[in-house]
Amino acid sequence: MKEALVSKGPQVEIVNTPIPSLPSPDHILIRVVVTGTNPKDWKLPDLFEQDARTNPGDDIAGIVHTVGANVFEFKPGDRVAAFHEMRTPHGSFAEYAVAWQHTTFHIPSNISFEEAAALPLAAMTSVVGLYNRLRLPQPWSPEVSRDEVTDIPLLIYGASSAVGFYGLQFALRSNMHPLICVAGSAKEYVRGFIDESKGDVVVDYRDGPEATVEGIKKALKGRELKYALDAVSLPESLDNIAEVLSTDGGHVTLVLGHPKKGLKEGQKYSVTMVGDVHNDHRDLGYVYFRYIARGLAEGWFKPQRVEVVPGGLGGVQKALEDLKKGRASGVKYVMRIEETEGLVKGDR
Repeated sequence: MKEALVSKGPQVEIVNTPIPSLPSPDHILIRVVVTGTNPKDWKLPDLFEQDARTNPGDDIAGIVHTVGANVFEFKPGDRVAAFHEMRTPHGSFAEYAVAWQHTTFHIPSNISFEEAAALPLAAMTSVVGLYNRLRLPQPWSPEVSRDEVTDIPLLIYGASSAVGFYGLQFALRSNMHPLICVAGSAKEYVRGFIDESKGDVVVDYRDGPEATVEGIKKALKGRELKYALDAVSLPESLDNIAEVLSTDGGHVTLVLGHPKKGLKEGQKYSVTMVGDVHNDHRDLGYVYFRYIARGLAEGWFKPQRVEVVPGGLGGVQKALEDLKKGRASGVKYVMRIEETEGLVKGDR
């Protein structure tokens, strides 16, 4: 099969490799139809100074090919999406990939493979951030009925990013209001999802740090801000959050790195590690991936907008370069594997 291997740079090379065997009885072998991409796909090789080439793709959308002996929910031919275990072999930048059954879910008939490929890693990151780290009310048991307002402010910094966008939708399902969403060029896209009648607002960070902080404070209307999801996790985002987060136990969860400065006394932070659903929080991953599938089928959960990068696996290079240059705004880059040059028709 064809597989794209990534090294620092990013540099991508397409090679011929054997179709993987199942690593365990709890794994599924999936014929990849569409692969998603994430910023960490170029960041990790640079971060760990990896000279070795790896397949870091973790967002799988495809068709079940083979299932392990312990797999009970899936069968060959099923349309599925899956979160591949990070930093393990046989990722989504290939004709075939493997995934654990508990981080695999059925794709509803109203969702395309392209849309499904935009979901697994980013959607689950928002779940871990909101419900494991921040401990917000679960979406099936909000604090008050959906006809009422909780009056529990939540700041989502980077609301048009994939993690922020999915976090926004889960927060709405948990009936968290007001939602204070920080975004830039995709702010109108974000505005289409919030409920301004319940105090939700969008703040444009491009107006500068002072205006951003002032916009957040204005939206708070004197309330304490106890919860923040930082889907950007850069020094400037954390600096702005520190200006508005409660110093009486206010909690910000980051999706990347540990803050070395910026927070004030009385403020706390956590780091959202989506890989936890392949370790200590397997049940969280199992339950929420099935809840996501239900939300997609019922229409209250929407995939991030996608941009198909042409060339199949040959498009991985451009997708990762554009991610590194920060060109993605309110979109996820995905590739259709069938467009890969040199694929032999009939082999798939």
